[in-house]
Amino acid sequence: MRLITELSAWRCFADEQRGLGRRVGLVATMGALHAGHASLIQAAKDHGDVVLATLFVNPRQFHDGADLAAYPRNLPGDLATARASGVDCLVTPTLAEMWPSYPAPTPTTVSVHGLDEVLEGAGRPGHFDGVASVVAKILAVTGPCRAYFGEKDFQQLAIVRQMIHDLAFDVDLVGCPIVRDVDGLALSSRNVLLGADARRRALALNRSLRAVESRRASASEHRATLARILGEADLDVAYAEVVDPVTFAPCADGDDGEARAMVAARVDGVRLIDNAPVTLVGREG
Repeated sequence: MRLITELSAWRCFADEQRGLGRRVGLVATMGALHAGHASLIQAAKDHGDVVLATLFVNPRQFHDGADLAAYPRNLPGDLATARASGVDCLVTPTLAEMWPSYPAPTPTTVSVHGLDEVLEGAGRPGHFDGVASVVAKILAVTGPCRAYFGEKDFQQLAIVRQMIHDLAFDVDLVGCPIVRDVDGLALSSRNVLLGADARRRALALNRSLRAVESRRASASEHRATLARILGEADLDVAYAEVVDPVTFAPCADGDDGEARAMVAARVDGVRLIDNAPVTLVGREG
């Protein structure tokens, strides 16, 4: 596995691979790698890509300094996981390389309006501007590639997809299924911050989604089920919503067809998100 820290070497590596007729598969991460990240790497390898993974904790997507400071970091473990997963090149750029003016604001910001104003965007002001800006830079340095993102961050996936479309990046975006632990909790780098009791209560996120995923109901009935199960676990719920999977507009009771259930909550101060597809039927359906 090749290790790179400089943007110039990163760009050269990707150009060299394309020059040899190989497709670059990009997996962008903030480290604290787990089996969910490994699944993205494996998806790239299954497509026959040369896997380029990035590891950068992006401060611009944290509006809370304490949250940034608490974000898990484990570079030795990440190196071992990346090697074992078959990463061909791991890029660990410095903050000075990525955002030279930090902590002063970077003059250029990428925003995806509309999608960035609801759910995670409503509760974390500026979060998706930071996400879109760093992903845009990662894609610009990498160049033409196939990029792999997980569906656990379903809203992030939609924002990146819209940005790629609007800015005409030469990138094929691949959304990959959520990976869960044996107890059903969606894998997340933040899970290591959960104590035993917090983790037990956090399972209500997945439990609420399984309850709505398994039945056809109206939007309000699905919302009520989500709220009831999350409330029984005494979670600090940020949202429990049923939305259009493309526009993220809240679904109404007259809507039929496929939608997405989106949940987020703090469990002993640790923010967790999850989602699942649901089927809607109007009240008269």
